[in-house]
Amino acid sequence: MRPIDVIRVIRGPSRPTEAQLRHRRRRAAALAAVAAAALLLGLVVGAGSGGDAPKASGEATAVGWYGHLRTLAGAGRASLDFEQRAQEDAAIDRALALTPFVRMAGRQHPLVALTFDDGPSPYTDRLLDELERLHVPATFFVVGYQLPAFAPQLQREIDLGLTVGDHTADHANLTRLAPRDQRREIVEDADALHSYGAPWPRLFRPPYGAYDATTHALLGRQRMLSVLWSVDSEDYTRPGVDAIVRNVVEAVQPGSIVLMHDGGGDRTQTIAAIPRIVAQLRRDGYRFASVPRLLLENPPPQDQQLPSGFNSAGAG
Repeated sequence: MRPIDVIRVIRGPSRPTEAQLRHRRRRAAALAAVAAAALLLGLVVGAGSGGDAPKASGEATAVGWYGHLRTLAGAGRASLDFEQRAQEDAAIDRALALTPFVRMAGRQHPLVALTFDDGPSPYTDRLLDELERLHVPATFFVVGYQLPAFAPQLQREIDLGLTVGDHTADHANLTRLAPRDQRREIVEDADALHSYGAPWPRLFRPPYGAYDATTHALLGRQRMLSVLWSVDSEDYTRPGVDAIVRNVVEAVQPGSIVLMHDGGGDRTQTIAAIPRIVAQLRRDGYRFASVPRLLLENPPPQDQQLPSGFNSAGAG
């Protein structure tokens, strides 16, 4: 049900949150350790060559290294974050050049992407707690009408560096809408996400897996890739934790995109299933990735096969 009588708070200029600052400090510390080792090696090599010149060179290198570290740990054009986003955007562009949608990526590496629809919701924080504890990246397809009531949960997804995609403004079945109404559903959600501080979404998931040629034409104009799924957890039916775990781990293969939900109903079973799914797939040799990272490391095949009747599925 859509929240009512919610007053939206107008946000001022964006400043790094405490979570973002902690993330940057941890990354800077890791880079500093690498740099310090390299610097020590440089000083040892310099000392072996005799004279005062190596010492001067070593001092200059120390300043250069740490200046470089500050750049890498930031969010500017020379930072690691910017570089990673650019690579992942390029991977999405390459996929779009082949196909308007992906159901699964390639099989090059044992990677799998967990995706969550219909949030944010009262269950999103608990899910994020589990993902953060387990160090698992994920992709969230967000419904616009949830944002006024659950903006802090979206902000937390952004702070954790998780990928946020478009899932329409009203969770509408797009195949039942005129082209202008389809466009409104897509663009209004993208605008809302952006207004709350998320990057403009490059990924879209059609509610219920329902789309038509108009949907793909509209997404193409927005440079959005439609992301479907190859593994359905069926968590929306609340079949029990054991069934959710089984539905995922028995169907996953390299390049799989897994459909799950953090909104749209009671998601306690989904949250309870996540640690077991992650543990089993890791035992089986899988690693987890966001959808953009999955497309970067496992470029998708052009011929995306869909099961019969997929675009009228009841999930999503």
